[in-house]
Amino acid sequence: MSSEEARAIELLGRVPYGRVATSMRALPFVAPARHIVVDGRVLLRLHAGLGYHHACLGSVVAYGADNLGSDRERVWSVQFTGTSERFEPTTGELELFGPPPREVDGEPFDPVYMRIEPQFVTVHSLDYSKERQLQHVA
Repeated sequence: MSSEEARAIELLGRVPYGRVATSMRALPFVAPARHIVVDGRVLLRLHAGLGYHHACLGSVVAYGADNLGSDRERVWSVQFTGTSERFEPTTGELELFGPPPREVDGEPFDPVYMRIEPQFVTVHSLDYSKERQLQHVA
């Protein structure tokens, strides 16, 4: 595992949710997902009722997460790109995911689980130190 991959996995562990992106009927889409990292693989939990997992399974997807709304001086974003496949989580993995939401868009939550074996990993960071923020105040 490269140092960038290790850094991306460490950052991903700081937030519970991200976004999975792929295409459906030749159109791009992004959907929220809960994630955990186990043995260098990104494991996702989505709501099956929306059907997004059908477009993801067996396809190359991108999964990204960030701390953009955190009001931090250093903002980061990570992205994992790889092929997704369905899997059945172990009891331990279910515990790591934590409790699921009760509803999605007014419907009972129906979980579906996907695994991404990352082939490409990127990490980006932006430094918004207080000194730079003060320079832009009018």
